[in-house]
Amino acid sequence: MDFVKEMRQKAKSLQKKLVLPEGTEPRTLKAARILADEQLAASVSLLGKESDIQKLASQEGVKLEGLNVINPASSPLVEKYAHEYYELRKHKGMTEEQAKIDILSPLRWGAMMVRQGEADAMVAGAESTTADVLRAGLAIIGTVPGSKTASSCFVMQTADPSWGAGGALIFSDCAVVPDPTAEQLAEIAASAAQSCREFLGAEPAVALLSFSTNGSGGDHPDILKVKAALDLVKAKFPALLIDGELQADAALVPSVTDKKAPGSPVRGKVNTLVFPDLGAGNIGYKLVQRLGKAEAFGPFLQGFAKPISDLSRGASVDDIVITAAVTLSRAK
Repeated sequence: MDFVKEMRQKAKSLQKKLVLPEGTEPRTLKAARILADEQLAASVSLLGKESDIQKLASQEGVKLEGLNVINPASSPLVEKYAHEYYELRKHKGMTEEQAKIDILSPLRWGAMMVRQGEADAMVAGAESTTADVLRAGLAIIGTVPGSKTASSCFVMQTADPSWGAGGALIFSDCAVVPDPTAEQLAEIAASAAQSCREFLGAEPAVALLSFSTNGSGGDHPDILKVKAALDLVKAKFPALLIDGELQADAALVPSVTDKKAPGSPVRGKVNTLVFPDLGAGNIGYKLVQRLGKAEAFGPFLQGFAKPISDLSRGASVDDIVITAAVTLSRAK
């Protein structure tokens, strides 16, 4: 599969509304122009002071026609958004006065646009930390019903179509949760399965990875955590094709599966790999990317109630366009 091409086509067909909170960031501004010109979104909104965005556009040679420029401080929606933010955060000690100040943050404003349906998706991170993007998303958009865990996934595109779904696999979590509990790992697995459906267009076959297969490593706490996660996922999603704990070779190579995990329901079918912790996930995807010469797309956030994505602060203009297309492709 050509992942980028398919995501662009899907975004273009859906015609959803995108908000880019970092409207005064040059790469973001250029990406917004491309997204509008390629009609990958029904509308593209840039947040920031109008004069600042106009000045930047002039410096960068970017036309603003067809782009929405929104200054939260002068928006007629300030009171509405501030009140909604207060209602969401008052249990944390938020006051109405502080809510009026805090909601003017571009990340919070963008997240509130998504919550209120003024936008269908948000992409940020070119000049904001992952932690700040996650905080805004969790506080205002929240996670999917029944889950408390936001996580991430990569789409790994290999040159060998025999792996995963036409050569593509989901790797999760490689960027957000350092040391998940069994409950968090179960929720990561469920989110990764949904990412497989949305990104790869395939029914997920999930492997919960470990340094052990079916208890071969004994009763180490890290093994027991994966076993407990499997039980939780199976109880909540009995129809999901999933197995664990499995070593990577037992998950991916049928002949090894037969030796180490005979009768595994995911034998020869795995397209979604769930790592036991962030160390394993981050190292794993980079090894496959560099040594296996696979393309790594992401990280894409998952587990949120509505689509939101975080960018690397080193992201290129094309990276922002691709991430926006992928995020828009998830909008309902």
